[in-house]
Amino acid sequence: MTDTGTYLYAIARSTGEGLTEGLSGVAGEPVRTVGHEDLIGVVGTVPLSEFGERALRRNLEDLGWLEATARAHHRVVDAVARRTTTAPVRLVTVYRGDEQVRDLLERGFAEFAETLDMVAGRQEWGVKVYANPQTAAAPARSGSSGASAGRRPGAAYLERRRTGLRTREEAWRRAVAHAEHVDRTLSDLAVARRLHRPQDPQLSGRSEWMVLNAAYLVDDERGGEFASTAGSLSTPEIEVELTGPWAPYSFTVLESGGPDAEGP
Repeated sequence: MTDTGTYLYAIARSTGEGLTEGLSGVAGEPVRTVGHEDLIGVVGTVPLSEFGERALRRNLEDLGWLEATARAHHRVVDAVARRTTTAPVRLVTVYRGDEQVRDLLERGFAEFAETLDMVAGRQEWGVKVYANPQTAAAPARSGSSGASAGRRPGAAYLERRRTGLRTREEAWRRAVAHAEHVDRTLSDLAVARRLHRPQDPQLSGRSEWMVLNAAYLVDDERGGEFASTAGSLSTPEIEVELTGPWAPYSFTVLESGGPDAEGP
């Protein structure tokens, strides 16, 4: 039994040039390609002691390892995507050898070709919309203190609490309405859109409400217009955070798993 596997980063269009020249991967290995007709799998040879099924169960619980691996994976995908049309594959997808990757390309050729045609000449932009609960609720809170004056302490407390809850709910509705406006505006400039689940504050590193987490597939020639429009949609209460452009992860991450693939 071999002690190495073939790590698959992406599937891409072949250009006949050195698409992976000078690239190193998640294990520091040289990145290379495995081809079928005009498609290539971007791959590297990795040790199963680190990337085998059993090792991955342990390593995926190690946030430091996971972050370093994700960054290396992205570096490879991003470099190839700058050179040719590319469809990223999910993180830590490992095959037993190159022949399994060639078989994957052959079996999924029509689907992969269609996906690559769809994203050709386009990039992904990420947009998150944040609302600060305190800032968003401040206007409504400012007029509530006088209404409680002269009441018994207990009644005044309950009234303040009810007012605070109503204010927070109203602030949330206003934030969601603005996020929907942002989404509609940006969707008009994109050819496709994917909504993602709002991130937990522990992952985002922010305490504000995340009211939109979306990805937009945008034609290359409209990237500047898209970025400018996104930047214009922030308000004192609402922040629109733009990232990208990226390889089209949200629109092409391929489910390449199967009996010969290992991954989370």
